[in-house]
Amino acid sequence: MPRFFCPAALATDDLLDLPAGAARHVQVLRLQPGDTITLFNHGPGWGGPYPGGEFDATVTHMGRSDVQVRVATHHPVEREARRAVHLAVGMPANDRMDWLVEKATELGVASIQPLMTERSVLRLSGERADKKVAHWQSVAISACEQCGGNRVPMVHPMQTLAQWIKAGSAAGRQGLLLSLHEGSMVVRSLPASNSDTLLLSGPEGGLSSAEEDLVLAQGFTPVSLGPRVLRAETAALAALTVLTQ
Repeated sequence: MPRFFCPAALATDDLLDLPAGAARHVQVLRLQPGDTITLFNHGPGWGGPYPGGEFDATVTHMGRSDVQVRVATHHPVEREARRAVHLAVGMPANDRMDWLVEKATELGVASIQPLMTERSVLRLSGERADKKVAHWQSVAISACEQCGGNRVPMVHPMQTLAQWIKAGSAAGRQGLLLSLHEGSMVVRSLPASNSDTLLLSGPEGGLSSAEEDLVLAQGFTPVSLGPRVLRAETAALAALTVLTQ
């Protein structure tokens, strides 16, 4: 059954006009009145009346630019990772960040914080930064629709690493720093945990020594993926795979 993200309060028997993005998708699939679909919203954590799970719905009206559905049964199903892993990442260049957001969402990441670091190639601010973050949020939504996730990870506004540290964003979470430093604990050897985890991964070339020192001073544990040096986006996803299983 096709799945669509609907960022609104959902309740059984409601008649609902689908948001523009979902409506276009329904039209592209050439669904007709009487066809059934699945709807989900953000899930808990976005500050709205979102119960999580997913709802059956039936298409009741197909207009030229609008689609109306009747919301049916709620299913309290969840397909989330065993622990909430929040990814803070030095943004890789070109389209690799798109790919990273998509795959991290499929793996069950709880949220994504794009960071600008000393070695970051991608540096944006103002309206350009806002548009890029909105694009990545749409990538995360599409990935949730595809993979069956019901909780869309929030893509936070871009910050520099220094701004992010100063804001105290790591407080209250287990902080892990992907690092090539000798003596770093291998990710797969970490003890099992259900606590909120914050994974920090650098851009191409990694964090500078000064940046690593700054992060470690905040109580982060340096971790590695073993003897191989992986690309920035591959390293983040490999660590997520271990931590979310």
